[in-house]
Amino acid sequence: MPTPSMEDYLERIYKLIDEKGYARVSDIAEGLEVHPSSVTKMIQKLDKDEYLIYEKYRGLVLTSKGKKVGKRLVDRHQLLEEFLTMIGVSDEHIYTDVEGIEHHLSWDSITHIETLVEYFRRDEQRLQELRSIHNELVGDS
Repeated sequence: MPTPSMEDYLERIYKLIDEKGYARVSDIAEGLEVHPSSVTKMIQKLDKDEYLIYEKYRGLVLTSKGKKVGKRLVDRHQLLEEFLTMIGVSDEHIYTDVEGIEHHLSWDSITHIETLVEYFRRDEQRLQELRSIHNELVGDS
């Protein structure tokens, strides 16, 4: 299982390849706000652990294992963003909050959050009731 740091890289690489068709060291470094040398070291580790295939000066490709994990991580991130949006967390906090919690939740918790999100998707009235209860408890801040 990848470490939280490896997860960040795999998620970023997966998104770059999905959006642009490729992932360069400089793009990964910029997206994660790290030095290119750090990216190169992590890419070598991900290559060793068979999440991707890396050839110096030629680029990288995700293995089927890397694609599977990358997609799962991107989906987890999107689910948590949707969940926090749904329950009324302000947009200015969502990205930071997701980054802060995504590595600390078990996949069991993620699955339960996914079920809860689907529960609210199926009936907008349920979500309105939740927001109404929230407003009763904390006010309209």
